[in-house]
Amino acid sequence: MTQLKNKILKIHPKDNIIVALIDLKAGEIITHEGKKISLITDVNKKHKFANKNLDKGQDIYLYGVIVGKATKQIKKGEAINTQNISHHTQEYYLPKSIKRIHKPNLSNNHYSSKTFDGYHREDGKVGTENNWLVIPLVFCQNRNIDELKKALLGGLGYETKRKRAFDLERLISHFKSGATKSELLDQNVLSSEKNNSNKPLFSNVDGIYFITHEGGCGGSKYDSASLCNLIAGYINNPNVAGATILSLGCQHAQISLLKKSLKRIAPDLKKTIFLMEQQKSNSEEEFLAECIKKTFIGLIEANKIERRPASISKLTLGLECGGSDGFSGISANPVLGFVSDLIVEHGGSAILSEFPELNGVEQELINRCTNLEKAKKFKTLMQNYNRKATALGAGFDSNPSPGNIKDGLITDAIKSAGAAKKGGTSPVVDVLDYTEQITIPGLNLLCTPGNDVESTTALAGSGANIILFTTGLGTPTGNPAVPVLKVSSNTSLYNNMADIIDFNTGTIIDGTNNIKDCGEKLLNYVLEVASGRVKVCARKLGQNDFIPWKRGMSL
Repeated sequence: MTQLKNKILKIHPKDNIIVALIDLKAGEIITHEGKKISLITDVNKKHKFANKNLDKGQDIYLYGVIVGKATKQIKKGEAINTQNISHHTQEYYLPKSIKRIHKPNLSNNHYSSKTFDGYHREDGKVGTENNWLVIPLVFCQNRNIDELKKALLGGLGYETKRKRAFDLERLISHFKSGATKSELLDQNVLSSEKNNSNKPLFSNVDGIYFITHEGGCGGSKYDSASLCNLIAGYINNPNVAGATILSLGCQHAQISLLKKSLKRIAPDLKKTIFLMEQQKSNSEEEFLAECIKKTFIGLIEANKIERRPASISKLTLGLECGGSDGFSGISANPVLGFVSDLIVEHGGSAILSEFPELNGVEQELINRCTNLEKAKKFKTLMQNYNRKATALGAGFDSNPSPGNIKDGLITDAIKSAGAAKKGGTSPVVDVLDYTEQITIPGLNLLCTPGNDVESTTALAGSGANIILFTTGLGTPTGNPAVPVLKVSSNTSLYNNMADIIDFNTGTIIDGTNNIKDCGEKLLNYVLEVASGRVKVCARKLGQNDFIPWKRGMSL
């Protein structure tokens, strides 16, 4: 076990609370900035304590911003918890003019020559994967999607290969022989399995992904239109070679609506798209057979493209966090911010999403917008989102999950201040509403909920060709169109959930690494993933999640 160099961390000079890097006990004497602090209460790892006496109503600062308000007097050395602090953020405003934004200079010119091997599309974009998607326009096609999945994945060599299988026969055998419940629980049902080792028929097609969802009809027409915009974004994603779209025929999400969405976002799209409508077919069997044949033809075309070197300016990073902990804003998220700034510095793009997790840092982001129009759009989207969520009984202050709170993210503002670090310090060149496409290189803000899957779904739909996903507690989230690279905030998680975590930034907490070095290592890892030389854990495990956002219904 790595010995920590420090027990505590004060993140910003303005902060009046300090982060515990290990479990601290009441009565322990902590030395900080030459002064001794006697802890009044236990302070769990990742949680915070006051470094001075705080009066009732006094603002609480972390990361140099307001993250809460004291609901009672908090003594020096006392832990911050849900009983003595409430969510509170600084009021934000639209300035009369935008000052010139200074771009970060990271002095990493050697990255100018860095490349990755990607799939070059006719519109100039480059994919990190070459995927075929099979997508329903309405939920009643989900069963047909499953049938196509059974027929195509195994036959074409794309089934997920697991290292382990589960030996149910062992349990059945012991049950029949009269084993007790405790004896059954003692059985090892994990067993090695030799999976189908056949190589995919189409060597230049990375994957065939079958998407299901619960939308397209029965809800509002707005939801169906939004779904069509989202699906159009997936088809337009540089990681997608083409798609087979399944329609029933009578649903709200009509094929004509999808065509309009595609025409609007990509009028010159050259990709192969098959639009299949079941109600025009003589039988379900004939419909599925036609889907299989056309998909096969599409795969033949998709297989003609090969990976070629591309500049890192062709990378569009989706920035995501989920299952965050009290270390996320100290290690993993700042590392993503460093990588984001590096990519932007060299002509690439990054998308910062999860608007509920920008609550409390609005003013900073407004001040980083390149013009007033973008700043106004961000302010309006934030206010409208919070207003609608509040009306439904779940405003931004309801965002932290029980897991977040348990691991030190007591208020939404604490969570948000750390989450925003993923966006680095680059100027905000554009602000996108949900399903809008990224068109301007640089740091973009995308309006999405904080829900992991809804947000990653949106990032891929707006044009991200790789998603960097930080976590402190662990999450299995993946995406059908885009590789999702998991970054842990702490070494314990990396060791304990090695099957779902790709990269560790816990070395920063351990004191054996810094943000710059860790960030450069992560970028090199990203380039390996983008080149297809390394497969992320989410791909290995077949984690391909897709949930469209019903606006205002979730955080």
